[in-house]
Amino acid sequence: MIRFGLCCIFRKEPIKFRRTTAKYLQKFSRNQQLKYLAEICRHNAHSLNKALRYCRDNDIKDFRINSQIMPLKTHPDVGYSTEDLPLHDQIIQTFKDCGRFCQKHDIRTTFHPDQFILLSSPSSEVVQRSIADLIYQAEVAKWVNADVINIHGGGAYGDKSTSLRRFRKRIEQLPGAVRSRLTLENDDRVYTPKDLLLVCRDMDIPMVYDVHHHRCLPDGSSVEATTELAISTWSREPLFHLSSPKYGWESSKPGNHHDYIDADDFPACWTNLDITVEVEAKAKELAVLKLKQDLIDRV
Repeated sequence: MIRFGLCCIFRKEPIKFRRTTAKYLQKFSRNQQLKYLAEICRHNAHSLNKALRYCRDNDIKDFRINSQIMPLKTHPDVGYSTEDLPLHDQIIQTFKDCGRFCQKHDIRTTFHPDQFILLSSPSSEVVQRSIADLIYQAEVAKWVNADVINIHGGGAYGDKSTSLRRFRKRIEQLPGAVRSRLTLENDDRVYTPKDLLLVCRDMDIPMVYDVHHHRCLPDGSSVEATTELAISTWSREPLFHLSSPKYGWESSKPGNHHDYIDADDFPACWTNLDITVEVEAKAKELAVLKLKQDLIDRV
């Protein structure tokens, strides 16, 4: 059975997640900052509850949680620990309620941190900031029972082999709460499935196979073969990503995501698998629902 996933936000539904900026917060005293941040975190926890209820009601069995659900948590100037927030116990409890809701209704949740998570970077400062952000997301993941924190390999920095060696060392430094949820995803510019499968096998890390990225950055392996290899890295339900090119496969920018998914881009070899497929499309919930119907109509 395919478990289809919705990524982070909604196109049409009136379910919103709030954010803020460090520049805005720095206008206020520290106490005012923490009060404002607590309001946003509390709002976002309630919005997550609404998002999960929407997923239940529309048979969407996976929801990717926005990595800024607790905004600026690790920011060097305005960051905070959860315990700093007024009424933090209530915020945590609301997130835990979301986790219990997911368990009851068999909804999977995942995290996909922002692109600035760069464990392969030669900069120790960048790596330390990346690790801090992963630790924060593992904290929330524990509350909501999310089983995936998915990252890319990052840059090659002029030497892919050396960068991958750094990448492996940094992964080894991660705390258990991160490592137990960590997954690696191939990208469309630097690291192919073949590059990351070596790391995944050696380090017992699942690989999130992004078929769009693979089509943009091929490595000589077929979608069918790569699907099997990716599945072999998982000891639980595999997670894959699907998107369609905004301007078509023959355009100069095939990596840009379309609002919707072309059903022809859904690999036929996925049809009878027990996997999660997160739909990376700009129309969000509308794209998920349309793809599900298109695949039914195609049968």
